[in-house]
Amino acid sequence: MLLDRAQAQLLVVDVQDRLVPAMHDGEAMTGRCAVLMQAAQRLGIPVTISEQYRKGLGPTVARLIDAAGDAPVMEKMHFSCAADPGIAAHVDGLARAGRSQLVICGIEAHVCVTQSALGFKAAGLSVTVVADAVTSRAPVSVTLALARMSAAGVTVVNTEMTLFEWLHQAGTPEFKELSKLIK
Repeated sequence: MLLDRAQAQLLVVDVQDRLVPAMHDGEAMTGRCAVLMQAAQRLGIPVTISEQYRKGLGPTVARLIDAAGDAPVMEKMHFSCAADPGIAAHVDGLARAGRSQLVICGIEAHVCVTQSALGFKAAGLSVTVVADAVTSRAPVSVTLALARMSAAGVTVVNTEMTLFEWLHQAGTPEFKELSKLIK
């Protein structure tokens, strides 16, 4: 199944000030999350941002807040966004409004991203994880997480696949604008 921007929503998981420096390739992952957020904003795809225990781990990094537009930033204590009542209700509300394709990026791949993806998949959403826009402290944790999610029926893509599936065709003003983000 291809991603369809009319059915998509983007969930950015826990890309926070005190977490990113500890992550493998944290800055590169943050950059790809920013690309996804900019594309989502331009294409009218709703974005939701989660923060794990903001008091201890700090706010979402400034680069992503700058790209957030009017996206809600929702604090959680559960590792899984799907287990947090507020985030789950928000994502479910978007799904009931026709946004049943949940695209996920963020950290940590083997904890909050995996638990969120599996939880929303169990809740009936079509879940896609953007492999080059997730990370963990150790690369092996990312490898294990992507394998586990894929085996459970979560689709695994990369940033470029996501953008071009959302765009669907070349030659449009959106294509000309957004294709610059991945060069």
